[in-house]
Amino acid sequence: MPNIKLMEEALPVAPLKIAALESCRALGEKVNSYIVKFRQDTLKEDLISPLFSSYQLDNYLIDLSCPRFGTGEAKGIIKESIRGKDLFIMVDVCNYSLTYTVNGHKNHMSPDDHYQDLKRIISAATGKAHRINVIMPFLYESRQHKRTKRESLDCALALRELTDMGVSNIITFDAHDPRVQNSIPLHGFDNFATTYQFMKALLRAEPDLSVDKEHLMIISPDEGAMHRAVYFSNVTGVDMGMFYKRRDYSTIVNGKNPIVAHEFLGSDLRGKNVIIVDDMISSGESMLEVARQMKERGAKKVFVCTTFGLFTDGFEQFDEYYEKEYINRVITTNLTYLPPEVEDKPYFAIADMSKFLALIIDSFNHDITMSSVLDPTAKLHALLERHLGTGHF
Repeated sequence: MPNIKLMEEALPVAPLKIAALESCRALGEKVNSYIVKFRQDTLKEDLISPLFSSYQLDNYLIDLSCPRFGTGEAKGIIKESIRGKDLFIMVDVCNYSLTYTVNGHKNHMSPDDHYQDLKRIISAATGKAHRINVIMPFLYESRQHKRTKRESLDCALALRELTDMGVSNIITFDAHDPRVQNSIPLHGFDNFATTYQFMKALLRAEPDLSVDKEHLMIISPDEGAMHRAVYFSNVTGVDMGMFYKRRDYSTIVNGKNPIVAHEFLGSDLRGKNVIIVDDMISSGESMLEVARQMKERGAKKVFVCTTFGLFTDGFEQFDEYYEKEYINRVITTNLTYLPPEVEDKPYFAIADMSKFLALIIDSFNHDITMSSVLDPTAKLHALLERHLGTGHF
């Protein structure tokens, strides 16, 4: 049964409220609009019951702020009552566009700053909200998920800290290594895939794309992205290839072993379109190198799909590779901050996640099964059938 139907038959856990921190305000507003529409269209017959007194509202966003003192210290303020509410706190720890002043000097907010603001709002809500849920699309410190030698375990430590503060559920997307949830085995941790939204955005941008073994191939840019590429290739019914990075383990540059070469494992891809899929683009150096090698091996078109487009070194090299036709399309989600300039890039397409996030929040609020939301296979098959049946999307 689709989640919408289940919601029409279920009671909400508590009245819903969404706390979108400034880092996630734009996405929070879009999510709020979808939830308002979902509930206005509901077929519930007993909305007059006191259980549904706050069910249909014009706005589920709460007013909050994290003002700072001149030293850079801050506090979290919730400006309305949230007592007895099912609170969903949204934060984008990668939004570097926000700034604050320290002794007259302007600082851009780092992931650490956003994480501290999240804890401030949790602290302001603890003991008052019925339940606290955190939506953190890019999981804080998720790349520091395991220990080698003497080093910190930042992601596991953060998850433990959040649950110790009273957070019931942590919702994230395409976690770098979802096994980090083992640090909080007695609490809710849901990791959602973005595969369906990738394919929908790609078919909308490339309506003539042929999705079959003769014309398309899925590529994993490294060993870490293998499980994503395997799922993507299985659900689309096409072949898969993989690159692995040969590193120089005798030296360390900027905290990591430098890549010596990218080696390819896979069948001949001459004349085929390829989709390179990964969880994030940081600087983009490795992804662009893989795209260049795909073209040199005879690939027809190269599409890059990534959940989090961080672009820490800007877009200059992406522009260059697009002009050289090494890449034809870059698709990323709006789960993290994207600078306004991406809208002017002819190769850029955004997979909008706001409706999906609204469905996740509404499903959690009704305490119903998330299995159909976690597994997008059926939706992907239906999408591909429509595409094959019409020849366009």
